[in-house]
This record gives sequence, C-alpha cells and structure tokens, in this order.
Amino acid sequence: MKIKLTSVYVDDQERALRFYTEVLGFVKKTDYTNGGYRWLTVASAEEPEGTELQLALNNNPTDKAYQQAKLQQNQTAAMFFTDDVQADYDRMKAHGAEFTEPPKDVGYAKIAILRDGCGNLVQVSQLKKW
Repeated sequence: MKIKLTSVYVDDQERALRFYTEVLGFVKKTDYTNGGYRWLTVASAEEPEGTELQLALNNNPTDKAYQQAKLQQNQTAAMFFTDDVQADYDRMKAHGAEFTEPPKDVGYAKIAILRDGCGNLVQVSQLKKW
C-alpha cells in the first residue's frame, strides 16, 4: 500500500498554487477543471512522481469549518520535511512568507511554522539525525 495523495483545504486555489509553487518550491502536478470544479495538485520538486498534495477548495460549510477550527487552534494543516530548515526559512522569507514561528529546536527536530495565505498554518521540519 502507498500514500499517493493527501489534501489541504484552501480558500483560493490560484493564490494557493502561487504559494505552494513560488514560496515552498513545489511543482504543479495536475490542474483539471470540469464546470465549476477544479482538481489541483502539487508535488515536491525533489520527488515529482511522489505523493501529491491536493489544493482543495473549501467551498462547502464542513470543509470551511474544519479549516477555520484548525487555524483558530493554531494547528498546522500540513507538515513538510527538509534537510535544512534554516536555509528554507531564509529562502521562503525572501519570497514574502509570513512565519508565525521562526526556526526553533523542539527536541526531535528543528521546526518553523508559516501561513500559506489561504487559511492554513504549515510546518516545515528538519528531523535530527540520531
């Protein structure tokens, strides 16, 4: 069994696409529109054939309530991993990213948390080598 897709709810798919590609550095994988529905995914530039992240529009009350509750509770909607959180922090900051927490050591990892501009907090983690 493999994980091929996971989703994050966003309030604006075009703004989300810009953030996840231009700021985080992912690549657009799928962009399909059928009527008023848009299936939009990104993938890691390092693993373009790997797991995809669907940028799902929060256009129904349940999705919107879930997304808003996570944000109000300061919970991240997604977690991504890097080999150098400080370098990625500097790069993303230069691209206009708004961080709620700069890189900090939390014992098992160094983490940074930022807003995606579409209603979510995102965590970037660098695991410690044991």
